[in-house]
Amino acid sequence: MDQERTYDVVVIGAGPTGENLADRARAAGLAVAVVESELVGGECSYWACMPSKALLRPHTALAEARRLPGAREAAGGALDAAAVLARRDDFAAHWKDDGQAEWVRGAGLDLVRGHGRLDGPRRVAVGTPDGSRVLLTARHAVAVCTGSRAALPALPGLAAAGVWTSREATSAKEVPGRLAVVGGGVVAVEMATAWRALGSEVTLLVRGGGLLPRMEPFAGELVAEGLTAAGVEVRTGVSVTAVGRPAPAAPVTLTLDDGGELVADEALFATGRAPRTDDLGLETVGLTPGDWLTVDDSCRVIGVDGEWLYAAGDVNHRALLTHQGKYQARIAGAVIGALAQGEPLDPAPWGPHRATADVEAVPQVVFADPEAASVGPTAKEAEEAGRRVHVVDYDLAQVAGSALYGDGYRGRARMVVDANSERLVGATFVGPGVGELLHSATVAVAAQTPVSRLWHAVPSYPTISEVWLRLLEAYRDR
Repeated sequence: MDQERTYDVVVIGAGPTGENLADRARAAGLAVAVVESELVGGECSYWACMPSKALLRPHTALAEARRLPGAREAAGGALDAAAVLARRDDFAAHWKDDGQAEWVRGAGLDLVRGHGRLDGPRRVAVGTPDGSRVLLTARHAVAVCTGSRAALPALPGLAAAGVWTSREATSAKEVPGRLAVVGGGVVAVEMATAWRALGSEVTLLVRGGGLLPRMEPFAGELVAEGLTAAGVEVRTGVSVTAVGRPAPAAPVTLTLDDGGELVADEALFATGRAPRTDDLGLETVGLTPGDWLTVDDSCRVIGVDGEWLYAAGDVNHRALLTHQGKYQARIAGAVIGALAQGEPLDPAPWGPHRATADVEAVPQVVFADPEAASVGPTAKEAEEAGRRVHVVDYDLAQVAGSALYGDGYRGRARMVVDANSERLVGATFVGPGVGELLHSATVAVAAQTPVSRLWHAVPSYPTISEVWLRLLEAYRDR
């Protein structure tokens, strides 16, 4: 017999986005149920952010030590792959969600395990692991926070070849002797970096002309140089046309569009993401299964009557980053709470009910060697959006803090300024350790800080952040 329960809000998906949205709605005094079909904590905790960075950090630490005389002599050995993988397992909680599930319950939320599907307006039907069904009705809102999955190209032989996606790349138990990585984006770059450091012979196959195409061009160029120096073979302008693997334990063969072949022990396809909406019951509310969910700036789904359906995180395709999903969740939770209490929404940009940062101030760090970090639009994107901009570049190696950070430091910084308002709209940094520089830029972009005010934000000497002063000087002297 079906169980029926009623809540103020039902959240489908208990990853970081779903957890944050549910917590925000609960803080507004609403009764909330969270539905999860896999592990509470989602992709980020078990197959993305946390395990990938745990794989990368030992390599970064060793590389930094080797740039310093005195430390270099003490850091001559190779990484202990078994120890790195064991630490990765710890950060992925050994793929058990007991701690995350306890947090959900401790936050006053009801956890419903099983596969949730929309069942008409404000209703979610959950197929539970024991074969029963739970029908959840929401008084105010249903929020879809199901995220995204790896998207694989339609290539002959691919489905039967057992290739890696981002999940296998972050959870593999052994280091492959030869690894082919297909793609030029963040996942491809980070996993090529990590597995090369652990001992794999890595070949990176990039269809386009360079890496990290959504960042400033120099970011991909410097990261490609770093990968090449580490022993990764980076091949651009090449596409895979077919995949073959005669047996599960056999090598995989990639047929290339130049007529050649590449043989590897494993092949990672990092070729994009697709929304997890194909089995979500979208057809019961007039939407198309498998589509991204288009939302307004309050994260309400467009095209559904009644304004009760929300979508936050990857599934809405605004900014496929964990931190942006959590940001959207906070906005959506505040909107749901305000409407439930009969309060008017504040539609102003940068207000509590509008996800403005998704458009104006999205930060991202690529944890390669060197790191690449950016916020806001690139210079090209800003110009294509109709802005007249001033672009200022600076060689990061010329900053005293960079020279102290490590011998042979190489890097670059760019500041993009709106020429009409004289405000910072974007920034990019590439170099060892620059990820920790990014939040200062993010604050400045989100605050729409005039360049004239940045002169009064004095960077500490001798730190890499002194690049801010050098950028401002270059802007003044342009």
